[in-house]
Amino acid sequence: MDRRTFLTRGTGALLGLSAGGMLWRASGQDAGQAAGMINANTQGAIDRSLAWLAGQQHQDGSFGTGQMTGNVAVSALAGLAFMAGGYQPGRGRYGEHVTRAVRYILTCEDRATPGYLTNQRGAFNGPMYGHGFATLFLAEVYGMVNERVLRDNLRATLGRSVRLILNSQNQEGGWRYQPRPVDADLSVTICQIMALRAARNAGISVPRRTRDLCVQYVKNCQDLTTGGFRYQPNAGPPGFARTAAGVVALYSAGIYDDPSVKKGLEYLNRNLPGGGGMFGNPDFHYFYGHYYAVQAMWIAGGQNFRRWYPAIRDELLGSRRPDGSWQQGLMCSNYCTAMALIILQVPNNYLPILQR
Repeated sequence: MDRRTFLTRGTGALLGLSAGGMLWRASGQDAGQAAGMINANTQGAIDRSLAWLAGQQHQDGSFGTGQMTGNVAVSALAGLAFMAGGYQPGRGRYGEHVTRAVRYILTCEDRATPGYLTNQRGAFNGPMYGHGFATLFLAEVYGMVNERVLRDNLRATLGRSVRLILNSQNQEGGWRYQPRPVDADLSVTICQIMALRAARNAGISVPRRTRDLCVQYVKNCQDLTTGGFRYQPNAGPPGFARTAAGVVALYSAGIYDDPSVKKGLEYLNRNLPGGGGMFGNPDFHYFYGHYYAVQAMWIAGGQNFRRWYPAIRDELLGSRRPDGSWQQGLMCSNYCTAMALIILQVPNNYLPILQR
C-alpha cells in the first residue's frame, strides 16, 4: 500500500467541526527531508524488530512484560509501531496485531469512570500517561477500521475518552497522574494534548479554550534563559526529555512560529545524539525523550531533521539487541522496542499525527 492510500484511509474519519473547535494549521516542512533516511540496513533492522515485537503480543491483544504486562500505554505504543510501518487494522502482515491491540484497549475502559482507559494489572506510575497514549492510538487508528461494529465501538469509546481528558484539565491548563483537575506537570500534559490533536483530526470537537489554556501552561514551564522546559512551572531545572515534550506539545496545539518553539529547538540541537551532549548516555527517560525529540525535529523540518535523524538512527541501531529488541535497564523491553521502532520509522510519514 502506498503512503497516499494509507493516509487517505487514516484521515477518512474527518468531519466538519464547529467554529468553536480547536484550530491548527500545517507547518512548512520540505517534502524531501525523508529521502534516503531509512536505508537498506535500517529497513532490515526494522523488519526484524517488528517481527520480534509481534511475537510479544499476548493472547488478549496486549503487550508488556513484568509489572507492565497489559499496560495500556505499552499496548498502544506497540500498535503505533506497526502503524508507523504502514500496517493497518486487518491489512498487511501485522494488520491483525493492530486490530487485536485496538480490541484490547477498548476492553480497558473503567466501568466506574466512563472513558477512562486504564488497567490496574499493568498500571505503572500515573495512569493518565496510559490514558493519553491509548486515546492517541484509538484516534490514529479510527479512520482505518472497516469493521462496522468495531468502528462504532471505537468511536463511542474515543468520544468518552476525549471528554475525560477535557474534564481533567486543571485551571493552569495542564494534566496530572489522575483524571482529576487538581495539579499538572508537563510530561502528562504532552500525552493529553497529543491525544486531543489526534482526536480532533479524527473528527472529535475540542474546545479552543482547552488548547489556549494548554499552550499557556506549557509556555510557563519554559526556562527563558536556556530555552529548555521544566517538569512544572518554576520547579526544577530544564531537561532534554521535558524540552522535547514541550516543543511537541506546542506543535500539537498548533504553535509553530513562536519564540518558545525556536528556543526549545535550539536547546535540543545542543544535545544531538552521539554528540557528547547531556543526553549522550541513555537514562531512564531515553526512549521517552527521543520519541518526542524526533517528532519535534520532523515537524521543524529542514536541517533540523536532516541532522537529527541519522544521529538517533545510528545510535539506536548500535544499541539494538541480537534478537531485534531494545532494552534499557529495568524498563519493559516491549516499551523500549515500540518506542525505538516509532522513532526509526518517522520518515515513512504514515502516522496521521505526523502530518503537517
